[in-house]
Amino acid sequence: MNSLSQLDQVKTTPWSGGRSPWSVEYGKLMMWFFLLSDAFTFSSLLVYYGAQRFTKLTWPDPDLVFQSIPGIVDTGAPLVFVGIMTFILIMSSVTMVLAVEAGHRRAKKEVIWWMVATIIGGFMFLGCQALEWTHLFHEGFGWGKIPPMETLHHLFNGEVSTVSALQFSNLFFTITGFHGFHVFTGVLINIIILVMTINGTFEKRGHYLMVEKVGLYWHFVDLVWVFVFTFFYLV
Repeated sequence: MNSLSQLDQVKTTPWSGGRSPWSVEYGKLMMWFFLLSDAFTFSSLLVYYGAQRFTKLTWPDPDLVFQSIPGIVDTGAPLVFVGIMTFILIMSSVTMVLAVEAGHRRAKKEVIWWMVATIIGGFMFLGCQALEWTHLFHEGFGWGKIPPMETLHHLFNGEVSTVSALQFSNLFFTITGFHGFHVFTGVLINIIILVMTINGTFEKRGHYLMVEKVGLYWHFVDLVWVFVFTFFYLV
């Protein structure tokens, strides 16, 4: 009986697991581990892009490549469209914060509305990315594909390099596509969480912790976009 009591005492020590020693719920901790591993993947891709970018004597000028607003103007509006995309994604992160805050108060209706706004923001961002990709495809860019030389002359501020253009094209579609996949996955997960909220799943559980976990993923996706935006559109 005494030995059993000692065993129970061991299970309640600060290093026994559960919420200790950092008072973090297991699922949330695992989400942080996943995001850390995903951060390494994005970092690898962006470091490789940086290595290619700064080891080349010439590179496509972002102000010349991204100077259109698809469906409105083809030239003369550098970085305006991607600025709109970035604003949409950042605002969706704000609505996710509000959804998490409402979940802490167990305000079901507010969680629903803020999750709907977050999902709409995600779809709008993906729609904008699809428009941008379509425009670049029409310009002649693609995986393993670059525009003809007469077009490339308008995208460089110096000597034209087909190697640099090809590296730029391949890495742009790979990295933004990988990020877009994360956004699309996040939207699907948000829809699932929304349905669970409407069905009262979290009310029955007595907490909205799952909304907070999904919020961590969504904020991560938004943060990664800041780095993608900086590397491709500003540098």
